Amino acid sequence: MHRGPHHHHHRRRHGREEDVAGERSTTRVQLEMPPQAMERLQRLKEKTEAASYAEVIRNALRLFEALVEEHAKGAEFALKQPSGETVAYKIFL
Repeated sequence: MHRGPHHHHHRRRHGREEDVAGERSTTRVQLEMPPQAMERLQRLKEKTEAASYAEVIRNALRLFEALVEEHAKGAEFALKQPSGETVAYKIFL
C-alpha cells in the first residue's frame, strides 16, 4: 500500500526529536567548519574526555554565556599564572 509523501513513520519533525520520556526535545544543527576548527574541536573532545562533539559545544556555550554575562556587568578578567603572578586577560576587546 502506497502512502502519500507527507506520511512519516519516525518521530522526528522539523529537525526536532523527542526523547523516549518526551521530557526534552533537541534540534539537530549542521555546522560547516574549516579543518582548523574541526581539529580544535577534536582536541578539546579528547582533552576534556567529552562523550561527543555536541557535549564540547554545550560546555563551551555555557562558559561563553557566563563570561558574556559577567562582562556585561562590568567584570574584568584575570589569570593567575603558576608563578603566582596575576595578569589581565582580555577576552572581549
